[in-house]
Amino acid sequence: MFNRARSQSSEFFPERCDGKKKVAKEIIEAIDEEKKLVTFKVIEGDLMELYKTFIATVHVDTQGESNVVTWTFEYEKLNENVEDPNTLMGMCINMTKDIEAHHLQQ
Repeated sequence: MFNRARSQSSEFFPERCDGKKKVAKEIIEAIDEEKKLVTFKVIEGDLMELYKTFIATVHVDTQGESNVVTWTFEYEKLNENVEDPNTLMGMCINMTKDIEAHHLQQ
């Protein structure tokens, strides 16, 4: 298990996030190679204008030839008018599909 490493700022791809440039700075809360999961905590950037806290976890479940990737968001909205991060989830799903397509070509 690996805990709390600072990562570089991430710039979300504009074509995948409502056509707007988005930036987030996160720390890696945990890497668990045995469970095949990584947890990120956003500490700065555009998401912090909408959410008090924002944590994203990506988990890969491998079963023989099948692999399932699960993205989980844990967040607290700054107020009730803030929407759920559906656009960001869509971007993560698309990124996962792109990674899958790349690996299938190899």
